[in-house]
Amino acid sequence: ANGEAAAAGGGQAIVWRNVVLMGLLHLGAVYALSLVPRAQVLTLLWAYFCFLMTALGVTAGAHRLWSHRSYKAKLPLRIFLAAANSMAFQNDIYEWSRDHRVHHKYSETDADPHNARRGFFFSHIGWLFVRKHRDVIEKGRKLDFTDLLDDPVVRFQRKYYKSSVVLMCFVIPTFVPWYLWGESLWNAYFLASILRYTISLNVTWLVNSAAHMYGNRPYDKYINPRQNTFVTLGAIGEGFHNYHHTFPFDYSASELGLKFNPTTWFIDFMFWLGLVTDRKQAPKEMIQARKERTGDGSA
Repeated sequence: ANGEAAAAGGGQAIVWRNVVLMGLLHLGAVYALSLVPRAQVLTLLWAYFCFLMTALGVTAGAHRLWSHRSYKAKLPLRIFLAAANSMAFQNDIYEWSRDHRVHHKYSETDADPHNARRGFFFSHIGWLFVRKHRDVIEKGRKLDFTDLLDDPVVRFQRKYYKSSVVLMCFVIPTFVPWYLWGESLWNAYFLASILRYTISLNVTWLVNSAAHMYGNRPYDKYINPRQNTFVTLGAIGEGFHNYHHTFPFDYSASELGLKFNPTTWFIDFMFWLGLVTDRKQAPKEMIQARKERTGDGSA
């Protein structure tokens, strides 16, 4: 029976290294919670600041800029987003964007790296515990990713990824509270690195799991992704997921006028500073027509 299950799953062997490392990371995060009362307030604020940086490296960076090309960013902003992306430690920008484009093109099939049809656990974290389904690799090879490697910032981050992660995800978050306001290295490491990293991972994964299962579908009721307020709050604006899968090119990843989207505010602020150009948007008429044609009538 095990052989049959393996065949059905494309023979996806378990990657025990990932299982062990993720288990240890989450144990470390649970332990870190016990340190919260003993840490300085500044350290907790710093950990939250690092969380926001981490989030932007994924949402404004790997997701909206590099995966979807939904706006253009000048060099200083791309460097900032690449550094923030290394703080996120979720694979380099090239790999993240490659997996994400495959996820959009083959959503909810075996070629989707985190296929939500395989349940909450698989789409949340389980997909990292097994080798990629052969369809993910085969169909992924057919897509064109040359635009990613044409960006020197992406190439640089990919080349020095491991050292950039050590520096951005672990050294800087730990060093700053210790050096600037005398927090213990122990508290700084467990709160600003381990706890912050674990929370940011789970928040990102909720976009793959919860936002593909729970919520309404005002734009397209024939696809799995949904609007999920809880995910929006955690993932700073990425929970308008039914909208995003319907209009993946829209830089806001939500209908403008929807209240809470910090990633969009950040991109708009960068536009105001002159660091962002060419923000792509879905026209109101197009959105309305789509709602009427394929929406579930909830908005």
